[in-house]
Amino acid sequence: MLYALTDWLRQQDIPGIGVFQYLSFRAALAAVLSLVISIFIGRRIILWLKSRKMGERIRELGPATHKAKAGTPTMGGLIILLACLVPTLLLGDLTNAYVLLIIVATLWMGLIGFLDDYIKVFRNNKSGLKGKFKIIGQVGLGLIVGLAMVYHPQFRGDNPRVKANGEVRSSKYLEAYGFHAGDRIVSACNRSLDQQRTDPQPCEEYVLVRNKERITVQIPEDSRAGVAERLFGRQDFAFVTQTDIPFFKDLVFNYALLTGGENFLSKLLYIFVVIFIVTAVSNGVNITDGLDGLAAGTTAIVAVVFGIFAYISGNAIFADYLNISYIPLSGELFVFCAALIGACIGFLWYNTYPAQIFMGDTGSLALGGAVGVLALMTKKELLLPIICGVYFIESLSVIIQVSYFKYTKRKYGEGRRIFRMAPLHHHYELQGWHESKIVSRFWIITVLLAILAFATLKLR
Repeated sequence: MLYALTDWLRQQDIPGIGVFQYLSFRAALAAVLSLVISIFIGRRIILWLKSRKMGERIRELGPATHKAKAGTPTMGGLIILLACLVPTLLLGDLTNAYVLLIIVATLWMGLIGFLDDYIKVFRNNKSGLKGKFKIIGQVGLGLIVGLAMVYHPQFRGDNPRVKANGEVRSSKYLEAYGFHAGDRIVSACNRSLDQQRTDPQPCEEYVLVRNKERITVQIPEDSRAGVAERLFGRQDFAFVTQTDIPFFKDLVFNYALLTGGENFLSKLLYIFVVIFIVTAVSNGVNITDGLDGLAAGTTAIVAVVFGIFAYISGNAIFADYLNISYIPLSGELFVFCAALIGACIGFLWYNTYPAQIFMGDTGSLALGGAVGVLALMTKKELLLPIICGVYFIESLSVIIQVSYFKYTKRKYGEGRRIFRMAPLHHHYELQGWHESKIVSRFWIITVLLAILAFATLKLR
């Protein structure tokens, strides 16, 4: 909203307003604004929740140290949602499909989590929303995201830098080849603008009008395809279904190749992949949210990683230098990630030990949905076990514990356990580790994994 207003003001030649066109400036502003919002409204939401006695109900089987937390307000995810989405709506480009879809994903999973918390608190039902309804919600979001990415043109690499009248929009990549903002393309390789727009071809020569003077721009042979793509965009289904492979240079994996290219099966396969990732990551964050500050702090670090990946993937020069997929328009996700970082850090003001409020499923499911969709949009889903290693290990500990318990119960007549308690953070609690130590060490592990994720850009 504010971004659209400042864009209009910039066109009116108002000095200084052009700073809002810079992603770095808007992202920094979003981070600060989200931090201020979360701290400012946090106290008010805590008091409001306490006045309505919306306290957490501690499960009987949990660690004994958690019984003192009974009655602590939950639904704190509302703080994160407001602090994250308000700056995104103000400072993000709302004509960008990436921004709109990540907003929908965060709100969708936030609503599923809110229903779960509402049933626990207001209906006095410890089990909350039935598991099958959570799965339906997660699958529903996966369908929305998958269908949008398969059919919306902006996810197919479409990012034309030429307006309908032939005017060239600002682009540092194109400036390196002689195109400047405001230039108007007259012809390309003796073809009209309409012909080139309909069927973009690599061209050696472009005729432009600049300040009422006609000039010719020559393009080197090895750059002609790239310049044509940047100018007129592209529509390529293979771009949707491909993803970067960690540790390998100039190598991508394309899901569509498993079914023979673009067809109904390839689209269906990719949608299934999206559903699996959204469901797995949202459940992973939900399972991780068991200690004061654990999920919020870990997610803040994860958001830093995806924010940087979004920024460099949306920049043609950086993406080319690092040999990763150039993803037109994905840079706008940097604004959302910055807001998410600020929201999580601001929430920690009230959520660090001893927590004054819990995020509840309202926050954990929303964060998980956002992280999963960010991974898909930046084509880094194969890096999820590294970037989100803590979520992965926490989820794996539950799967191992439950599977082994059922196996031993069938074989020996009584269930046995590998961990003292699952998820893994409770195992360490029962070993005598203080809650703050566990959280701090899990944060440190997440930082190390984040560094490893960045290192994969060069370890190829």
